[in-house]
Amino acid sequence: MTNDAATTAKDIQIDPRGYRFGASVTLLVSIVALVIGANIAGTITMAILALLFLPGATIGPQATLQSWIFKRAIRPRLGAPTETESFRPPRFAQQMGLGFSVLAVIFGALDIALGFYIFTGFVVAASFLNSVFGFCLGCEIYLLAKRATTRAA
Repeated sequence: MTNDAATTAKDIQIDPRGYRFGASVTLLVSIVALVIGANIAGTITMAILALLFLPGATIGPQATLQSWIFKRAIRPRLGAPTETESFRPPRFAQQMGLGFSVLAVIFGALDIALGFYIFTGFVVAASFLNSVFGFCLGCEIYLLAKRATTRAA
């Protein structure tokens, strides 16, 4: 991908290893929040995670802090990817992560522990699937919705 002005959103291709690394960071932070619990510290931890999701949910996973770290520190050691993919499904997954994180924060702030644990648990489960098995649940939901709403030619 080039960084010239002619590059449009439809041209953006990303390294799938980058957002898998991002899922590992998400997994670590969300597990920390679960261990800390449904209190002010756990809620703040999930709020930090929501802030980490925000650029990925609005622009795409290529705009996240995790992506920046991957590009600068990890990718040079791995080399170029053998394949790339569209940023759209991972961006949708980031939007889902942001939504679940915000709900966890809301429930934590309202002192409703069950809601905090449920939505933090959703983030843990989805990020575990992506970081460990390379299965992006949000990406698959995006593709299913796309198939359901796209007419055949």
